[in-house]
Amino acid sequence: MDISIVIPALNEAEKIRFDVEAAASFTKDSGWHGEVIVVDDGSTDGTAEAARKANIPSSVKLVIIRLEKNSGKGFAVKTGIQKTRGDVVLFADSGTCVPYTNALKQVERIRSGDLDMAMASRRLKETRILKDRSQKRRMLSRLFRMAAIAITGLPRRITDSQCGFKLYKGKIARKLFDECLTRGYLFELEIILRALKLGYRVEEFPIEWSCDLDTRLRPGSDAFGVLKEMFKIRSIIKKTQK
Repeated sequence: MDISIVIPALNEAEKIRFDVEAAASFTKDSGWHGEVIVVDDGSTDGTAEAARKANIPSSVKLVIIRLEKNSGKGFAVKTGIQKTRGDVVLFADSGTCVPYTNALKQVERIRSGDLDMAMASRRLKETRILKDRSQKRRMLSRLFRMAAIAITGLPRRITDSQCGFKLYKGKIARKLFDECLTRGYLFELEIILRALKLGYRVEEFPIEWSCDLDTRLRPGSDAFGVLKEMFKIRSIIKKTQK
């Protein structure tokens, strides 16, 4: 299978169908055989049922995984990636903040063996921000990055660890997520640090990005918990074997 696209979702019944159809169209229009895997993280609004109503081409398989209780974004993404079969794995947040066509060049680089992990970044000079976050969220994002650098050792060259649009070589994605221990949204920090420690080729790439105002993320609501989780991730990475 050429590509697997994993979409975690929590109470996204109003938009998940459009997410699935966008991912499936991207796969078909690129001439690939693939799968779209939706992981419903304990939604209470019928997200899984809405995803099943998506119209997708026969060359794309739709897989719906329903978690009975909310288990955290990291756990949802891990559950989806463990079920993937694609040579390339793409993880994308619900809301289609980044057009899937932005991933074309990175998919080809991964398939050619030139790259192991590609991360969308909202901070690169070439990136186009079509609808930006609030000033508060931009400030919190900067503080988060500074804390991640200071506490976990995140390299300064990584400008945007938390953008929810990342691609991996399939085997590497499954290895990294099999070993991932972070269940909440800081899982991306752990995955990046694991990948770098293991010597994988990791690069950021520019995108066209629109903020999804209907987000489930509430940055800044638990600053102490975020810092505590960063120290936990630092400890996890120290124990990781090369």
